[in-house]
Amino acid sequence: MASKNSASQALPNGKPKTSLKKHFAANWQVYALLMPALIYFFIFNYIPMYGIQIAFKDFIANLGFWGSPWVGFEHFERFFNSYYFVRLLKNTLLLSLYMLILFPLPIIFALSLHELSYGKFKKWAQTLTYAPHFISVVVVVGMIVAFLDPITGLINHVIEFFGGTSKNFLTDPDWFRHIFVWSGQWQSLGWGTIIYLAALAGVNPELIEAAKVDGATRMQRILHINIPAIMPTIVILFILNMGSFMQIGFEKVLLLQNNLNSETSDVIATFVYQTGILEGQYSFSTAVGLFESVINIIVLVSANYLARRVSNNSLW
Repeated sequence: MASKNSASQALPNGKPKTSLKKHFAANWQVYALLMPALIYFFIFNYIPMYGIQIAFKDFIANLGFWGSPWVGFEHFERFFNSYYFVRLLKNTLLLSLYMLILFPLPIIFALSLHELSYGKFKKWAQTLTYAPHFISVVVVVGMIVAFLDPITGLINHVIEFFGGTSKNFLTDPDWFRHIFVWSGQWQSLGWGTIIYLAALAGVNPELIEAAKVDGATRMQRILHINIPAIMPTIVILFILNMGSFMQIGFEKVLLLQNNLNSETSDVIATFVYQTGILEGQYSFSTAVGLFESVINIIVLVSANYLARRVSNNSLW
């Protein structure tokens, strides 16, 4: 009987089963460190979800959340049937896909920095590329406006110097996506390489030396040693990137937007701001924002599923 009781208290792997109370008592320091983060996310990320219900109501402030009448999917139907729906969805998707195409740039840059042998130049290049990350979006947009000014802008002066004609880039709808995406790459490229450089630092130097002895070229070492070593990191960051696929940087779009380039600069995020904050259509704007969030969740789950099937690396 004693052997049966002892066996019942053991897990299938042979380890003794520990009660939940004892587990917390033995690891209370870890949970104490974790608690502030859990409280923060609960207060600022989960409690606000209570307000999602107004997407299905005709919200009236003096009636409150529960007193406002239910309207079902009326706001969603209004958005799907609106004149702006196709343009908003198209502009948001095109900007997101444009940025997704450039996802490999930080990887390439990190691999390039990792291969540099001259230490001083490597540190200088890292500092030079990291610095733009600490510039605020407002300042970056101010720099863009100053550089692209049709009269005093440096870019137009260079164009005129080589015989071209001055151009107002910020009012041309065809230029908006390029300006938005590439200025974002300039600001985030260096900072985005940090994680990849950290992953490359974990590559076993003996593998590199063995490859050199076997006559492998630098490109072969990158393709067959460095890239496979950081592939799990690449997959995880790609999945996280897909989780914010529809969120493209509302502040910067709003600051660069004007009436002349709205054909390509109108996105879902700015539409939510305009209808919700400026026009006070809280229920309608909540429905539009919820639609965007649902797409992000679907894309995230799909990317995680595909990554798990293809590379055996995933978030869950």
